[in-house]
Amino acid sequence: MMKILLACSSGMSTSLLVSKMKDAAREKGIEAEIWAVAQDKAESDMEKADVLLIGPQMRFLFKKISKVADEKGVPVDVIDPISYGRIDGEAVLDKALELIQKKV
Repeated sequence: MMKILLACSSGMSTSLLVSKMKDAAREKGIEAEIWAVAQDKAESDMEKADVLLIGPQMRFLFKKISKVADEKGVPVDVIDPISYGRIDGEAVLDKALELIQKKV
């Protein structure tokens, strides 16, 4: 099972995106645990994740989060603002899967 963590400012704005990503994973036959947290929980929750995607509004924290993620061996990237704005669960899921594949 793949474990995909999303982080945003408060953990609320990504909840609909998480739902759409779960739907896309189900349609593709992919077992995935997908959840969202607020930025202050991202570091602690990333230990349980295969990949971390951060909301575009948190782009300014990318370097800081990347440093911790690299130490833990967790790939991290910023969610594409267009996919985020459109709540395109499939596109964001595909990005997460791509990052996991690069890790392997």
